[in-house]
Amino acid sequence: MKNVAFVFGTRPEIIKLAPVILELRKYPDIYNAIIINTEQQKELSNQTLAYFGLKADYNLDCMRENQSLSSVQSRILTSLDEVYTKEKIDATIVQGDTMTVLCGALTSFYHKIPIFHVEAGLRSYDIFEPFPEEVMRQMTSRVADLHFAPTEVNKKALLKENIDKNKIYVVGNTVIDALFCLSNEVVEQSRRFYEEKNIPIDDKLVLITAHRRENHGERIDRIIDAISYLAEKYSDHTFVIPVHPNPNVHDKIHTRLGGFKNIHLLTPLDYPYLVYLMKHAKLILTDSGGIQEEAPSFACPTLVMRYETERKEGIEAGVSMLVGADYDKIVSESEKILSSTKDATRLKAQNPYGDGMSSKKIERIIREYFN
Repeated sequence: MKNVAFVFGTRPEIIKLAPVILELRKYPDIYNAIIINTEQQKELSNQTLAYFGLKADYNLDCMRENQSLSSVQSRILTSLDEVYTKEKIDATIVQGDTMTVLCGALTSFYHKIPIFHVEAGLRSYDIFEPFPEEVMRQMTSRVADLHFAPTEVNKKALLKENIDKNKIYVVGNTVIDALFCLSNEVVEQSRRFYEEKNIPIDDKLVLITAHRRENHGERIDRIIDAISYLAEKYSDHTFVIPVHPNPNVHDKIHTRLGGFKNIHLLTPLDYPYLVYLMKHAKLILTDSGGIQEEAPSFACPTLVMRYETERKEGIEAGVSMLVGADYDKIVSESEKILSSTKDATRLKAQNPYGDGMSSKKIERIIREYFN
């Protein structure tokens, strides 16, 4: 039996790794999945684990208020090293491009343990967009043994960086697998959640998320200005904003947008509640990476409030559009959608990010690797 460590700390990582954990656990005679949560997003990560019926074997509690990137990196590395010294681990699986991903890969490398990178090969080629994620994923690629690329574009990026072609596998994105885990009971629970909050879920729903570090400061001010204008002009529409707890975002959004009757400011949502909003939204405004991948499954137009994205397939397929933190662009592109009916703005293109079978493909490749 192989001891496979899953190292994660944020909600998106858990959403995308949970299907892989569940797939490996179908074969208890082959794998023992060890779940290590750095708790980079403490409440969000544990909440999401529970949704998938999972529980961490190790909770590392690595975050402190207003700590620097160097401080959190040091704390995660030290905490992970203690676990890896204690446990016999045969492989490490990380996903994406967070501080936890880089630290998980480095710790595994220092212990000479194979690293499997889920969602490998995403690139913007601007080390400050997104910051610091672009550098973290590039560094992780240098030490990974298996690269699970979502698309051919990601594979080409890795080949361009001289990664061995025999270590790269195009498997789609596991986030699509996660969408298919929603039961009818969970969907009904989500419906009741919004009903109890008196939030109308109809054809005039707008979902907005904004939290990325590069959008702090003046950028979040411009984004809020645009939302304020749109909420006032389209007063018959409902705007729902799950507000990130980071005070650089939270305080400004509540101060500037809290007075609008058609804007609902919520605490960070449990995964199925967020999926329920994506499924019913007329328009999504976001700087999230995961939502860029998920929204096309529901044919929902998505405006990406970033200047660069490593998820270019969605842009090329016409299922999303880059608008940055540009007030004029956010407003003008939003108006094109909000001024039409929901049916008229539904996307026709297929989701370029996956077919829901990624976890099965990954398990087969890992089994072959160990054999």
